[in-house]
Amino acid sequence: MIFNRSKFVWPVVILFCIVLTSCSTTNQYSKDNSSRQKLTTRPIRTASQNNSKNKNNHKNGITCYLIPKCFTSKGEKDSSGDNDDETYSDQQKLEDALELCEESQRLWEKGSIDQAIEALDQSYNLILNVQTDSKKPELLQEVDDLRYLIAKRIVEIYTSRTRRKLGTSVAIPLVMNSYVSREIKLFQTGERKFFIEAYKRSGKYRPYIISEIKKAGLPEELSWLPLIESGFRVRALSRARALGLWQFIASTGYRFGLKRDQWIDERMDMSASTKAATQYLKALHELFGDWTTALAAYNCGEFNVLHAIRSQHINYLDNFWDLYPRLPLETARYVPRFLAVLHIINNPKKFGFDLPLPDPPLRFETVKINKQVSLQDLAKKVGISYSLLKDLNPELRYGVTPNYPYEIKIPTGTSNLILAHIDEVPRWKPKYAYRYRGYVRHRVRKGETLAKLARRYGTSIRRIKALNKIRNPRRLRVGQVLKIPVGKKRYRVARRSKTRYRGKKVSYRIKRGDTLWKLAKTFNVSVKEIKRINGLKSNKLTPGQVIKIYKN
Repeated sequence: MIFNRSKFVWPVVILFCIVLTSCSTTNQYSKDNSSRQKLTTRPIRTASQNNSKNKNNHKNGITCYLIPKCFTSKGEKDSSGDNDDETYSDQQKLEDALELCEESQRLWEKGSIDQAIEALDQSYNLILNVQTDSKKPELLQEVDDLRYLIAKRIVEIYTSRTRRKLGTSVAIPLVMNSYVSREIKLFQTGERKFFIEAYKRSGKYRPYIISEIKKAGLPEELSWLPLIESGFRVRALSRARALGLWQFIASTGYRFGLKRDQWIDERMDMSASTKAATQYLKALHELFGDWTTALAAYNCGEFNVLHAIRSQHINYLDNFWDLYPRLPLETARYVPRFLAVLHIINNPKKFGFDLPLPDPPLRFETVKINKQVSLQDLAKKVGISYSLLKDLNPELRYGVTPNYPYEIKIPTGTSNLILAHIDEVPRWKPKYAYRYRGYVRHRVRKGETLAKLARRYGTSIRRIKALNKIRNPRRLRVGQVLKIPVGKKRYRVARRSKTRYRGKKVSYRIKRGDTLWKLAKTFNVSVKEIKRINGLKSNKLTPGQVIKIYKN
């Protein structure tokens, strides 16, 4: 687990230093009996037994909730002279350590933070006395899992203590190292234009983002995160299909309440996605207790970061920069890149930047629309800017309100005007609904494209895309069912071949050496016409094959 090196987390480091000291030598307990009392009894279960034993097993304010006899040195007998230590197996030690972890959780939930830490300390001392070797891989895995669980619990406990004291999360430490310097140089050179344009766009959204971040008690510096996520572009789409200012993938957006259907995608909604992002960032910080690690998890997912932490197989806690080489390349660059942005924003002249004035912030109010209307029709009827209306509502995937009541964002001060004229705005209809009397369904086969289908059914690629809401025509799937718009005449041509041809219809048997070009020249017709009449997909002819030709 990862810690930032702030004064609020030093107690955790000190605690683990004590644990590591106990791990470095097994003889310390026997050499310094005055520093820690030797515990030699099995776990105490009853309240009366606990009360009597706690008098003997309470030192420096530390109470032993479960008192296992595992702290004697290797080969050393306890003070009672009994050698019952052999009967206290490694598996029993692990079971008692797990019970201590559970007791710690209960104490923490009750608000007894100090006692919860004490229970975790005892649990860790238990697993230090477990003899692990390559012959017992299952035991070794259990020890690693318990170490991880203890570290995670300590982070959670100290993070909750920090929040109680501060009422807000600590600021993000502005580290400067070779990784950060490299990202600054990239912004100064090849990505300079991107940085300046993104900084200018930030003015539209940062005032709202800052207000939401403050409500959540998060550091204000996080308002610059969309600069490296999306360049402050609400419609930014990554190769991983992450979308919007905060670059949510669909599954993560769903976890934090972002709606996505045929008409809207709230990942592009400035207000909805910002609220979801603050929830996610807050949850990550509560999990890791450190902003640099939380940001890495925001980029690649908390499970990937946890896996990287667990793969270290060590007994101590690292900071983010020790974890850096184990992260995916994109994630490893993510945190230094964000810190580079903060350095430049805080002192642009030092890094050779003359930053422009940010764009004015978007000012808006909301109004509920109870019917499906086009933003273009609405803007035209009311007399407001269509471009501004689109900028305020980028989550509307087709510039059309959903077919259910929906609140749209409108320029401040225009709600009364819109409500007065909304009944005059025509209800939206699909663009091609009035041009076609129907459509046919077609199941896509291997090798078919929209261009081929358009030619076959006598329509256009644009019309097929519109009816099926296709954005990328190259991403057809075999087996996919498409609606193909056709009129009555086109439908009969495509399906029944009712086209009338001039001339006398004859049947011709193919001979060796015949080609379509020769036949077309002989009968004064075109190759294309012969293929169409006979349904030929290629120019190949087989001797003995009978074809139909209209002889001119």
